[in-house]
Amino acid sequence: MPGCLTVAETALYASIMRKLAAILTVGCWLGLPWQAAFGNETGGSVAEVPAEDYPLYDRAIERLFLTSHTRLLLIERMTVTRLLPNQTEPMTVDRFYEQDYFTGRLSRELAHDFVHVNRAAARLEGRFHIGVPYRFLSNGLIEEPEVLSMRALKARRSAQTPMSPSEYLAFSKIGRTLRNEQALLYVEQVRPDGTGAGFLVWFERKGPDWKILETDVVWTIRDENSEGEEFP
Repeated sequence: MPGCLTVAETALYASIMRKLAAILTVGCWLGLPWQAAFGNETGGSVAEVPAEDYPLYDRAIERLFLTSHTRLLLIERMTVTRLLPNQTEPMTVDRFYEQDYFTGRLSRELAHDFVHVNRAAARLEGRFHIGVPYRFLSNGLIEEPEVLSMRALKARRSAQTPMSPSEYLAFSKIGRTLRNEQALLYVEQVRPDGTGAGFLVWFERKGPDWKILETDVVWTIRDENSEGEEFP
């Protein structure tokens, strides 16, 4: 405690410290990082995606999007905060339920957390372990490979191998139930020809492992020989 404080200043200092301790205690109890406990207002820095979410991203990529022809995967650096490419209004729980995703079988608890965590975008880091080279996209430009993602690039590519991207993915942040037995992710896939789709991926935890319980198509953009866009 600083010296030379008056009685009133000492009482105020003690009150502030008690509130600070309470915030940190609640944050630790919920398993939140320091930035989350303080609402990510320290220095205005952008929040990072929690490390425990990357295995779910990996599972979705490997099970749904990788093919034997995938040479390089591009991933949007920042998470998305909407479910439709043309959506401008904030996502809400009521709007989410109006769409009847998974025929209304998602718990309101899971839907509420998914909507809540996606009110603000977060920064993805090079923590993917998907077995193919990947790079991040920022403002439409391909970033240089990070240290954490260089391992995959070195393992799969020689200096003479061309790096032609096949598609890119954009992810939401992951919502979870309070008991952490179910999780929900939104991911959109855009191909080089401009076609693509958006998906909700519903996970269920079995012991220490997560499995994909079900997926639901949110929107699609077809090629010029098809009927066109399909938005709800």
